[in-house]
Amino acid sequence: MLAKINSYGLHGIDGYEVSLEVDVNNGMPGIEIVGLGDTAIKESKERVRSSIKNSGYKLPPKKITVNLAPASVKKEGAMYDLGIAIGIMRATEQITCPNLTDYIFIGELSLDGQIRSVKGITPILISAVEKGYKNIIIPKANSVEASYIDGINAFAFNNLCEVVDFLQGAFFVEPVVKNNCFTSIQGKYSEDFKFVKGQFVAKRAIEIAAAGGH
Repeated sequence: MLAKINSYGLHGIDGYEVSLEVDVNNGMPGIEIVGLGDTAIKESKERVRSSIKNSGYKLPPKKITVNLAPASVKKEGAMYDLGIAIGIMRATEQITCPNLTDYIFIGELSLDGQIRSVKGITPILISAVEKGYKNIIIPKANSVEASYIDGINAFAFNNLCEVVDFLQGAFFVEPVVKNNCFTSIQGKYSEDFKFVKGQFVAKRAIEIAAAGGH
């Protein structure tokens, strides 16, 4: 059976769409990942295999081929682990959710099924909003970063089991609550920049950083 899962990658500071195509067929048992992936992606088959089994699900003794499209673009990092695992479980009919294409899946898997944080979640979310996506599943550890991006529903999870139960309707979670980077941190201070003599360059750098919410 063939399954298609939406994911996202990073090229510099720009996010781009990645389609994870998973085919399960008869043949020599194993997982083969194609699509111009780096070493971290090639090694994801071991993380995904252990994660699925240690989460209580089945990995059938069949030939599993995973294609990361577009195949002409080099892909890096372990952020595709979660999408690959979900694709395998969909292709083996362990997940029957009909609307998987409504979601983007981002997350690195540990061997016990925990979902680890990934780098670059902010530009990924910004790009996803610009492309018209509405729902994205991310690691719980990235929920603070996701809270500052408007226009998208980010669902944060701790492990693979929670994601599967959510997709199957057995587990409900609210989208990450939105924050405003300019109002989320408030305080009163007795000091003022007007008391600082000189140091123009240093003060200018601090003002730029504050204006950007850094």
